[in-house]
Amino acid sequence: MSAETIVRGFDPLRGPASRQAPGVRGAAAPGEVVLAFEDNRHASSLFGSHDQNLAFLERRLSVEATVRGNHVALRGPIEACQQARKVLESLYDRVRRGESVALGDVDGAIRMTTAQGQLFPSDGDGPRPGFTQVSTRKKTIVARTGAQDAYMRALARHELVFATGPAGTGKTYIAVAWAAALIERGEADRIILSRPAVEAGERLGFLPGDMKEKVDPYLRPLYDALYDVMPPEKVERGMASGMIEIAPLAFMRGRTLANAVVLLDEAQNTSSMQMKMFLTRLGENSRMIITGDPTQIDLPSGQVSGLAEAIGLLEEVEGVGVTRFTAADVVRHELVARIVRAYEGAHPSQNP
Repeated sequence: MSAETIVRGFDPLRGPASRQAPGVRGAAAPGEVVLAFEDNRHASSLFGSHDQNLAFLERRLSVEATVRGNHVALRGPIEACQQARKVLESLYDRVRRGESVALGDVDGAIRMTTAQGQLFPSDGDGPRPGFTQVSTRKKTIVARTGAQDAYMRALARHELVFATGPAGTGKTYIAVAWAAALIERGEADRIILSRPAVEAGERLGFLPGDMKEKVDPYLRPLYDALYDVMPPEKVERGMASGMIEIAPLAFMRGRTLANAVVLLDEAQNTSSMQMKMFLTRLGENSRMIITGDPTQIDLPSGQVSGLAEAIGLLEEVEGVGVTRFTAADVVRHELVARIVRAYEGAHPSQNP
């Protein structure tokens, strides 16, 4: 094991603490868990700059964390302390493998241990299955929520996968990472990334520049995801050779896309005919991933979203997988999840 663990009862009257998390004093079944990590440098990376990762853990689990060198004492409700222990041990293993740990990784580890606790409520310390992950040469992306885990599993099982839900849930990022991993493993020859160029009431004709300059702003999130999961020089070479192609949806008509991973992002802004056209581009030995947020449709009033229609028609078809994300799956800033929930409450008719 990566850390020596001591578990004992906790006297809330013992000495002063470095930080006090809300709701710890007077909590039921208080206890203390002390972790002693083997490597001071790894422990420092685990705790984060100015112990920010521990501070986040305190807020989320209502525990108190006191650091002394490579030791951390966790105090609070015993179940919360045990969950915090599992989170820190799993993250320490990641640090030992040379991976960085940011606040988002702490959040993901908390969600994972929560989900595991619901599925495997035993108090035993035996091995438990973790969330699915996808690895590229540049980084490893581990599912941070149950929905992300289901999404990755669907990508492994199905030729066509739909992913719907609010912004910040990782739909597009995971799809791009999955495509990059298939390319690196030699399971596909090229990546084709597309978006409909109709958003927020703007039209291409009013934008300056040639066609590439006109469409690049719409496709920028796809570029960003590519550069995050692949080395920049490989992205540049791939785009120059045609191994990586980024194009508006309109450019897909008439093509047959074989030996490729084909991703359509912002698919809620496709018409019924556009979606049918795109789906029928699927060629031999290809995978297709379609993502979108049904609450952010920018089509003309009265026009049916091709995404919603396609899911309704194809969800039960063999070879098709559907993953639905909610505000609970938002993995950006905590405030983003609260914003999404507020809008869902104000406009319930828009919720999928």
